Amino acid sequence: MLVQNGVVGDSRVQKEAASAAAAGWEVFLLGRSEKRAETWDLGGAAVRLVPTGRDFDRRRHEVRRPWLRSPFAYPPGPLESYRRKQVQAWNADLAYERARLAAEPNAVASLGLGCRTAAVRAASLWIRARTRLSRRVRERRERASGAVDRAAFRFWKGVLGDRAWRRLDPALWDLELAFGPVIDELAPDLIHANDFQMLGVGARAKLRAAAKGRDVKLVWDAHEFLPGMKPWKDHPWWHAAQVGHEREYAPYADAVVTVAEPLAELLVAEHGLTEPPAIVMNTPDFDGAADPGDGEPVPDLRELCGIEKDTPLMIYSGVPLVQRGIHIMVEALPSLPDVHAALVLSKHHWAYVRSIMARADELGVADRVHLLPHVPHHQVVPFVAGADIGVSPNHHHQNHEISLNTKFFDYSHARLPMVVSDVKTIAATVRATGQGEVFRAEDTEDFIRAVKQVLADPDGYRRAYDERVPLRTWTWKEQARVLTGVYERLIGSPAPRGDRNETEERRQ
Repeated sequence: MLVQNGVVGDSRVQKEAASAAAAGWEVFLLGRSEKRAETWDLGGAAVRLVPTGRDFDRRRHEVRRPWLRSPFAYPPGPLESYRRKQVQAWNADLAYERARLAAEPNAVASLGLGCRTAAVRAASLWIRARTRLSRRVRERRERASGAVDRAAFRFWKGVLGDRAWRRLDPALWDLELAFGPVIDELAPDLIHANDFQMLGVGARAKLRAAAKGRDVKLVWDAHEFLPGMKPWKDHPWWHAAQVGHEREYAPYADAVVTVAEPLAELLVAEHGLTEPPAIVMNTPDFDGAADPGDGEPVPDLRELCGIEKDTPLMIYSGVPLVQRGIHIMVEALPSLPDVHAALVLSKHHWAYVRSIMARADELGVADRVHLLPHVPHHQVVPFVAGADIGVSPNHHHQNHEISLNTKFFDYSHARLPMVVSDVKTIAATVRATGQGEVFRAEDTEDFIRAVKQVLADPDGYRRAYDERVPLRTWTWKEQARVLTGVYERLIGSPAPRGDRNETEERRQ
């Protein structure tokens, strides 16, 4: 099983790996590490983090000297920094000479010092000018907005088609170079590639195995509809590169799974799939017990926030991305004087998170905004249950419109009244079940209206969970049956434990 992140914050892949192991397969979950290799056990699955470099983060032309674009700019590399430091060293030496001549005056030495000072000033101006040119080159290359960049993009797309990702975003090779040898060594019977970036890694491993006479099945787990996704990176070539990469390798998948029916329909249309993807929703691994049973106590949400049981508390749990609209909770607080907001976020160091907390300071509500770390995925439901409202404030993007997200299911099993934006699928579900209120995305006043409405009658919304919300089908147990059914169709039932001594040795 392959994923391009560090595993820990990805509840879907953790549940998938543990479920496959519980069903009897030997499972290796390979994730990415920026530093060192790590290993641990996850419900019987062996997790390995593979050190993965970023050697190809820069495209080939970005490591070349810009002779045509700006011939006097410094070449990429350490020379620019070295020359700036050199000027500082020269000035330090001139300061020393001035101090020495102040103590021991010498006319000839003073004349020489004046000449040296003039030379250093001239060199400094020249180096400063070249540094400005170098900075402009880097900025233009990052934006890829120049005529040369646009021509290069059109050229590579025209010549290579979907294969143009090799030029447009060679960083995808970093994953191949790190994960490919590990997969080959494990010699799996089935590769489960999560999301679009690992699809190519899995497909190439499948083809290498076939060249050696081994039949390896590839399952592609499409988490999002890539053509409609907001790009992860700002570079204008990145999205086109990922789309081409996905189109090149999608035909090698023996089965496709995804998170929702509308997304499955889009994938069939985009890639001409001969059979519809299996639907494995991002539901929680939760059986209704307050104690998840792992021996670790569930943190007390209100204790972490430092508030009483009767203090109104709304919560957001997830990845802090601008398009998820988390900041609306802070913007609303001045109009909700008794309400607190708990933000259970990964990546507290990201600029968006810092901007949210800075805005809370500006509005004078920082004491009512509580920034909390993630808890393990099996503790999320009982943890968030300590809130009064679960918030899902997504902006309008295609992938937000077509599925029920993980936090929706977490809030549902926590039986939280919800306040959700009017993205299509979630809004339609909430309206149908009555488990919350819908507001217009990015409309703070309408968000405030929805929060007040829920707080006025929270028990009325909670009753929906007894009457209209299908919690029994929104469980991971049901989703795991679908996933293991896909595996069994491709490679049969798992072998008895005693028949797997050879592969067991690879775990060590």
